[in-house]
Amino acid sequence: MPKLKTKSGVKKRFRLTASGKLKAGVAGKRHRLISHNAKYIRQNRGTKVMSASDAKIIKLWIPYGLA
Repeated sequence: MPKLKTKSGVKKRFRLTASGKLKAGVAGKRHRLISHNAKYIRQNRGTKVMSASDAKIIKLWIPYGLA
């Protein structure tokens, strides 16, 4: 049986938590930050846990989990 490939973009962008949830960097933090207020920039620092509906789709692309 052939093995399934992990989507290479998912390997770079997501990590699994110990409980199996997906975490990712927050969007909207690369450029044009002058148009965002300080609260927006501060609250989107670090990573966030993905919503259940998004995580369900992303987990299809990592058939064996992320090592």
